[in-house]
Amino acid sequence: MEPGFLALAFGLLFIGGCSARVVTVSPGPLIRVEGQPVSIRCDVNDYGGPSEQDFDWEMSRDGNEPRSRIISTFESSFSDPSFSRRVASGDISVVRLQDNEAELKIGEVKLTDSGFYLCRTPSTDPTTSGNYDAQVQLRVIPNTLKVTPQTPPPVVQEGHDLTLSCSATRELTFPSLTYLSIAWLVKTSGGSEEILTFGPQGDVVTGPRFTRRYLDGDLRLVPGRNGAFELVISRVTASDEGTYACTGAEWTSESGGKWTKIVESSKEMGAVSVTPTNRSLNVKASSSPSSQSSTSLLLSPGNTLTLLCHVSADNLDVLSLEVTWLADDGEIITVNRSGVVNANSVSKRGEASLEKTGDSDYRLAVRGVSSRDGGVYTCRVQAFIEEGRVTGGGAGRWHMVAEKTSNPVTVKVSEIKPNFTLTLEAATKPQKTGEPIELSCDVTNISQLPPGGRLGVSWEYISLPDKVTNASPPKLIGSLDANGNLESNSAYKDRLDSGVLVLSRVQPNTFKLRFLRTQKIDMGQYVCTVSAWSVSSQGKMVNAAEYKSSPLTVLWDTKSPTVKVAAKTIRSVSVGGATFEMTCSAITENIGDWIGFAVQIQSQSGTEAIKPIMSLSPDNVVQVTDPSRRDSLVLAKTGAMEFNFRLEGVQPSDKGNYWCDVTAFTKQQPDQSWTTAATGNSNRITINFQENGPSFSVETRYDTSSVYPWETAKMECSVRVSGSSPKSGGTNSQTEELAYEVRWFFTRLRGEQSTSPVVSVDRFGVVTKSNRNSSSDVSIERKDANTYVLYIFGTQDSDSGEYHCMVTPWYKSTSSGLWTQDKDYTSGKVFLSVKIAVWDSLKLPLLYGASASLGVGVFSLLLGLICARCCCRNTAHTPRSRTKLMDLEMD
Repeated sequence: MEPGFLALAFGLLFIGGCSARVVTVSPGPLIRVEGQPVSIRCDVNDYGGPSEQDFDWEMSRDGNEPRSRIISTFESSFSDPSFSRRVASGDISVVRLQDNEAELKIGEVKLTDSGFYLCRTPSTDPTTSGNYDAQVQLRVIPNTLKVTPQTPPPVVQEGHDLTLSCSATRELTFPSLTYLSIAWLVKTSGGSEEILTFGPQGDVVTGPRFTRRYLDGDLRLVPGRNGAFELVISRVTASDEGTYACTGAEWTSESGGKWTKIVESSKEMGAVSVTPTNRSLNVKASSSPSSQSSTSLLLSPGNTLTLLCHVSADNLDVLSLEVTWLADDGEIITVNRSGVVNANSVSKRGEASLEKTGDSDYRLAVRGVSSRDGGVYTCRVQAFIEEGRVTGGGAGRWHMVAEKTSNPVTVKVSEIKPNFTLTLEAATKPQKTGEPIELSCDVTNISQLPPGGRLGVSWEYISLPDKVTNASPPKLIGSLDANGNLESNSAYKDRLDSGVLVLSRVQPNTFKLRFLRTQKIDMGQYVCTVSAWSVSSQGKMVNAAEYKSSPLTVLWDTKSPTVKVAAKTIRSVSVGGATFEMTCSAITENIGDWIGFAVQIQSQSGTEAIKPIMSLSPDNVVQVTDPSRRDSLVLAKTGAMEFNFRLEGVQPSDKGNYWCDVTAFTKQQPDQSWTTAATGNSNRITINFQENGPSFSVETRYDTSSVYPWETAKMECSVRVSGSSPKSGGTNSQTEELAYEVRWFFTRLRGEQSTSPVVSVDRFGVVTKSNRNSSSDVSIERKDANTYVLYIFGTQDSDSGEYHCMVTPWYKSTSSGLWTQDKDYTSGKVFLSVKIAVWDSLKLPLLYGASASLGVGVFSLLLGLICARCCCRNTAHTPRSRTKLMDLEMD
């Protein structure tokens, strides 16, 4: 590998030694205008020596005569007297752009500055090779550019054309080398924006906002004579306001086809404001040509309504109008820009027509008016201007520039209020609570109901006054509007949705209110209110008249529904593990035929909170509160009003009082929803028994309280049994009649209350691990009959903390032979500490770092030795000192 590396290094050094210096300047000839700034760049490449190079600038008039020294980046006294004053004033300067690039700058070039400019770089190479200078020709021409604009009109109406005239000329010093361009700009509050530029190659460039208008023909360039041009902006808008300027520029084409601007002149043409159409647009509505203001017009049914709309504007000749007549803000009829009339088919008004009677007059006529044609009439005018219309050709886009609405004209049509008579009576009266009631509201002697009119009804309830207070205000039950839509009060909404309460129209003039099942609160007075509805001028239904019936009192004999419940023991419990069974019987009074029951079994031990056990719905759906006891609980309906509850495998935790909560439900029809009728509670039955079983205690032990990371920690949970044996009374005969559920818990900090589960094993030996935020693993092992061991493999720092175990004993009852669950026993807490091995964690990184440092040092020594042996320099030529540079000829 080392010979290959040496060959590569030698090849790179050889290539670097064979490179030749290259000096380049800006391509020429350069044509510039007198008084304008000039910049000439010079750069050097492929050189030896220091990275920062120096540059000398010289100049000759024709390229042959002796050169005059202009300026140098190294010697401050380099300039000849003819240039020293301009260098001192800063008119001539040199700017270093990079280590190998500099730029000669002339602030205001003169005609006498024409000539050949030479850029020279003093040698810093070990050997002489390449070129050390380069020159370019500069031609300076006089500034003869003239821009002459014409002042535009100060005010232009929106939609009219704006013409901007401007000329740009110059003397033809070099006819084939310089070219002209002319541009128009507009200055607004948002800044200056280019409209259009013509030249220097005869091409047209538009600003971003004006490109579309130029393509659509709304922006045209009209050339004239002697450098004069006209820019025509067609159909101006408010966005065309601003101060316009004209800019002329002289250009030259340099090497490579690059166009360079050598002089520019800009002249302000003047400010132009655009009068918007909305300012001059005026719309007037009247009932006759002689009316000058808003009027109120009274008509009789069957007459013809005639209204006039007059439009005026300063730029009416360029506008296209769309005229719409409205009544109460609803459109009646419209004539669009093309003169096509469109009537609103949804409107319920009479037959309407609209015609144009003059250049700016529009007439509305409505024949055979009725009450629905009354309202406030206005004339709305929308003014449009066409954009993008190609001259002599196709249509463009229409743009709305203004919208105005006329003064209102109030139109009234005389009408007669409808009249009718109401009769409210009870078609069906209840005899007791729960029976149906039906009220009928009949409308008779109807007169003056307009065509298309309809009737609506609303029902109200007034409760009976008590001995202390007067009658309460009426309460809305529900209503049917003219379209048959039902609206209800929130107090009756549930009964309406369930179908217990029904509002209906059985005939066009008859309305009914029906309670399928009455309640005590339904006794009181009822009132029906019938309203007559007619079609408004907007085509909507409006209330034209309203009549209210006399109150109708509805009473019956009130007997509240009741339900009584009695609980009876079927099988009592004397020992743990036995079966408890009881029945609950219900007796109802004043409840209908369709009856259903919901039963809930509840229990309470001492002063503890009441605990629901299970429930049965009227549809015989059973729900259990504790899913783990689902297989030992039974609740079933054994008769029409009798229910059986059974609890198998009674535990000591089941001790307490048990009773039934029974709720009776009714419904009028089988497919309807259940309605609550009454609720009752049974007597309480007690479960209590004595169980002489063993007693237990739990403790936690460990071999060591601290371990190192990745070691295995071991902790024991030991159960001590005292008292009578589950089988024979001794303390050693427990192998097959005693089992435990063991759970280990972890606390991060000493004394912290919250704990996290670690691992558990049930009485059947099934192990369950909890999710832990640690990379270590845990397991639990039964060491003997009463000892369980917790192992933590690969301990980490996150395993430090307090540990304790919780044990739930299970034993066979001596009296019944059934398994019995005892209470939970909790051990004391032990603290496990995981130490941090500092040296073991740092020795490998330190060893790797030292080895890497030693390897890099050895490699650097070898590389330096190779470069010193293999890299040779040519000492025949000594580079010129930086303190005093000499000419290349002397070198």
